[in-house]
Amino acid sequence: MIFEIAHIQIKSATHDAFEAAVAKAVPLFQRARGCQSMRLERSIENGDAYRLVVGWTTLEDHTVHFRGSDDFQAWRGLVGEFFATPPQVEHMNTVVTGF
Repeated sequence: MIFEIAHIQIKSATHDAFEAAVAKAVPLFQRARGCQSMRLERSIENGDAYRLVVGWTTLEDHTVHFRGSDDFQAWRGLVGEFFATPPQVEHMNTVVTGF
């Protein structure tokens, strides 16, 4: 599995609305080809910083199939207004699982 990790900085005082928009977007990810999991994490030290962690079967499931879909446009329509800066996205492989 490939993990997409999107580092998201949102505008201050929009936390509740941003989190509600992400919750509304869950079905977009659930029906996406190869999407196995999705979660949103909020920083304790910096309350405007979030990490969206999405598990994909293949890199192309994210970079080609999801990003090229209408559901990706719907995702950006739901959450884009809250971004303080463009999200920084990286893709990761698990190389060690401790326990």
